[in-house]
Amino acid sequence: MNRVFVNAQEIPLPVWSASICEYAVKVLNEIKRDNWELSVLLCGDKTITELNARYRDKPEATDILSFRLGETIEDGDASVYLPGDIVISLDTLRENAQYFQIPQDEELRRLLIHGILHLDGMDHGTNDKTEPMLILQEEILNSLKGEHIFAGAEEKNETSL
Repeated sequence: MNRVFVNAQEIPLPVWSASICEYAVKVLNEIKRDNWELSVLLCGDKTITELNARYRDKPEATDILSFRLGETIEDGDASVYLPGDIVISLDTLRENAQYFQIPQDEELRRLLIHGILHLDGMDHGTNDKTEPMLILQEEILNSLKGEHIFAGAEEKNETSL
């Protein structure tokens, strides 16, 4: 059984954060991973800029960072895999969605898939759409196209980042 934990730093935890957990579990099922405990941190540009500067020597905002741990621990009778942490800037996510003229929900789903694939050991040298990781990312996004993170929040007008 996969478990996903979501926290926020610099911003309030969005009301739709539980939907991130549900969506991430579906992505893990798509790539046939089990017994993962995944951590997702939602933040603003200030936090992600600090992390990007500290760990990648790039003092600038980015949309997502993945910090791979890749350790297995024993939890009772089961082994649990700790892949690492995904950090997503909702500020940059919003800018990306506007730039690419796509819904923020779609961009959030794409970033979650992207981060999970990085934690699973995949990488890409460029942002060219022909990169195998980016092809798989879009295939997963398409296979889960009926799923939405903001679905329950839409009626309450709580989809704004």
